[in-house]
Order: sequence, then structure tokens, then C-alpha cells
Amino acid sequence: MEAVTVKLVETASEMEAAKAIRIRVFVHEQAVPIEEELDEADADAIHALALLGTLPVGTGRLLTLPNGEAQIGRMAVDLPHRRAGVGTLIMEKLEEEARRLGLAQAVLHAQTYVRDFYARQGYTEEGDLFMEAGIEHISMRKAL
Repeated sequence: MEAVTVKLVETASEMEAAKAIRIRVFVHEQAVPIEEELDEADADAIHALALLGTLPVGTGRLLTLPNGEAQIGRMAVDLPHRRAGVGTLIMEKLEEEARRLGLAQAVLHAQTYVRDFYARQGYTEEGDLFMEAGIEHISMRKAL
């Protein structure tokens, strides 16, 4: 079996592949309105793309917040490739890039059904549950 690799998005075609994964996962599977999923922050974000050979299978993005924290989000892995370590590889790539940028803290909004995944990555919950795009979330944080 081919290994999954993760790279930072550099081309328009890679960005389109990342957006296509997000549309499949968030818009089609989870019924998030497309105008909420594909937002203005995409233009300022650093995007990661997971590839199984040449097949795009996962994505995530990194934003630098005004307070100097990293925000990781839009983590999505196509259904056939979930629970195979793809999400962990994406997180590692985004956290590595955040550290390279000098960011010391990472925050994210975890859908509650995957908060254990983020806890295994070293994130701790903070605050109360909240709704985002009609889905229950919890804020989580990690020192990088």
C-alpha cells in the first residue's frame, strides 16, 4: 500500500483538490452551507493536502490570528481514508508550519464527535460547547 504524504498547497489545482474534499465532507456529508464552508479566510490561510500517491484524500488549513495564535481548521478526510492516520499527518504538517512561523499556541474548533482525535494530538478543551454551521463544537488549545 502506498504511503500518505502531506504537502502545503502551492498550486491552483492543489487548492481546488483541497476545496473538493471539503465540499464532499462538510457540504455533502454534514450539510454545511457552501457559503459558510468556503470563506474569505481561505485566501489568507496556509492549506495542507494529504495525498495517497497522487490521489488527494485529506486537507486542513492554518490561519494566523491577530493575537498571534495559530488556528487550525477545515480538517477533512474523505470517508474511505478515515481512521488510517491521515488526520494525524495533516495536523503534524500544519503544526510544523505554525512553529516555523513562530507561533507558540494553536487553537481549533472541534466538532464534538471528533474531540477525542484532537485530544490524542495534545489539545485540551476550553470553554463551553457552541454551535457553528449547525454542528456542536468545543474550543481546544495546544502549546506548540
